[in-house]
Amino acid sequence: MNALPERTDALVIGGGVVGTSIACHLAEAGVATVLLERGTLGSGASAATAGVLRTYFPGDPRTGELAVRSMAAYHAFTERTGTPLGLERVGFLVVFTEEHQVEEFRRTQAAQQAAGVDVELVTASEAVRLNPLLGERAVLAAAWSPEAYACDPAAIVRGYAAAAQQAGAVVRTETPVTGIDPDGRVHTPAGSIRAGTVICAAGPWAGTVASLADVDLPVTTYPIELLLTDAPAAPLPTLPMTLHASTGLRIRTWKDRILIGMGRPGPDESRQAWLRRLSHQLGTTYPALDGIRLHRGWSGAFDAGPDGTGLIGRHPSRPFFYAAGFSGQGLCQAPAAGELVRDLVVDGQPVHHRGDLS
Repeated sequence: MNALPERTDALVIGGGVVGTSIACHLAEAGVATVLLERGTLGSGASAATAGVLRTYFPGDPRTGELAVRSMAAYHAFTERTGTPLGLERVGFLVVFTEEHQVEEFRRTQAAQQAAGVDVELVTASEAVRLNPLLGERAVLAAAWSPEAYACDPAAIVRGYAAAAQQAGAVVRTETPVTGIDPDGRVHTPAGSIRAGTVICAAGPWAGTVASLADVDLPVTTYPIELLLTDAPAAPLPTLPMTLHASTGLRIRTWKDRILIGMGRPGPDESRQAWLRRLSHQLGTTYPALDGIRLHRGWSGAFDAGPDGTGLIGRHPSRPFFYAAGFSGQGLCQAPAAGELVRDLVVDGQPVHHRGDLS
C-alpha cells in the first residue's frame, strides 16, 4: 500500500455511503481530500440495511427533506458516476393499527408535503391491494409513499468512491484511525497525516473516533439483525417495503423470499424470546406467513443521534466536523449529507437541519 500523503485539506474518516459521499463532494469542489476506512468500503452500517431508498419518515419531515434532496441525486447517480444502482420502484407502506397513529399522520401530513414528500393516507382495503399478504382485519389505515426504491447499497459506495478518486481524492482501506492530535495530525498503523479539517463519518464507530479528538459526540451504537423467510410455496409479487407502525415490524421482497426486521431484543430479552415475539407478530399481521421458517439474514450495527436523527455539524472550537447518528437511514440521506458537509467545510455555511455541538 502506498504511504499516506503528508498532509491534506480534508480527512474523511469512514468509508460507508455517507463518508464516500462527503469525500466525493469535497474532491469535486477542489478540496484536497483523503478518506480512511478501517475495513473495506461499505462494510459497516451501509452493509446492514434493507437496501431501500425512501423519502417518507413518519413524524420526521426534517429527515424527509434531506431524503427528497438525496433521491433526486440518486436518480442522476448513474449519469454522474457511471455506476448503475439498479433502482426498482417498490413504494413504502406504513400500516396503522391505532386511531392515534392516523391522527398523528393527519397532523403531520402538511409538513411532510411541504418538505417534498409524496405521501397519502389510504384505506385498509387499499393497503391490502398494495401488499396482498396483509390481513385486512389487522389494518385500520395506512400511509402510502410511492417514492421508495430497492437498490444496491454497495453500488452507491463504489460509485461515490470512484467519483471521489476521479476528482483527485485518496482512498485508503484497512486503515483504522488510532489517534487525532489537537493540531489535526491523524495517526494510523500506516503512518500519520496532518489534516486541515477532520470529518467523522464513521457510523457505529463515530463516538469512538470523536473521542480520539477529545470530542463528545452524542451518538449511541446498537446491534441490528435482519432475517429471511423460507421461499413461500407460491411465487411472490414484488411487495412494497411495509412497516407496522405499532411494533416496528418491517418486510420487503428479497428475491424469492422475504426480508424481515423488527428492532432487536430488549435489554432483558433473549434472542429466542425476541424471535418468538417477531414470529407471532409476523403471523398476526401477515396470516399467509404464519408459521413460516425464519433464517439469519445478516446483522450489523447502527449509530443513532439523541432524537433518532442524524447529526451534521462541527465542533465550535476546532476543525472537527461530523456526519453521524443516522439510525440506519444514512443510505436515504447520504447525497444531501455530502452536500451539507461540503458547504460547511468550503463556505462555512451553517447546517439548518442539525445543530452544532455545544
